[in-house]
Amino acid sequence: MLVDVSDFSKQFGKHLPATNVKQHTARKVFDPIAEHMKDLIKQVDLLYKLSARITDLFAELPRPLTGEGRGEGEELFDVRPARRLLKQLDDERKAAVEQLKQTVYFHRQVGWLQDRFPKAELEAVAGLVKLVDRKDIESADWSLTPGRYVGVAPPEEDEVFDFEATLRDIHTEISDLNKEAMELAVKIQENFEELGI
Repeated sequence: MLVDVSDFSKQFGKHLPATNVKQHTARKVFDPIAEHMKDLIKQVDLLYKLSARITDLFAELPRPLTGEGRGEGEELFDVRPARRLLKQLDDERKAAVEQLKQTVYFHRQVGWLQDRFPKAELEAVAGLVKLVDRKDIESADWSLTPGRYVGVAPPEEDEVFDFEATLRDIHTEISDLNKEAMELAVKIQENFEELGI
């Protein structure tokens, strides 16, 4: 994908297309790159979730047996450096995902504009804009309320919205939050017991 972005940048980055036809061409060239970016966002998020889960699993490893019980010996490893790295990874993930989302967002907006105004000229679009003259305004009792003129746009469906994946992500996040809440509740209870409360 980096090669595609580099090629696109060489072709369109220094001199933005001035004509409408070239702008449409640039958008079409960027369409597959934007699709790859959407996939990359999902992959980056999944990679972070897997890294966080691995760190959690390492933290849950049982301590070596010593004396009469478990967990009285030295820890197998110190999980704090891994947590610091995970925090750094999360910060970098957020920055990367935000940049990718912004790029995909602007590409989608360019597509939205080009689909509604393919000639790059103002024209009537249901629910958005209507060109009227004074006679039209007079027949509407001189009202300038846009709804009197533009009408209602047909509903749009978001073709890229993946309901199942979103629902799975929400379920995973809720599960992780519930687990974390239970662990915190146990810690709070132990702290209260230590304080004698």
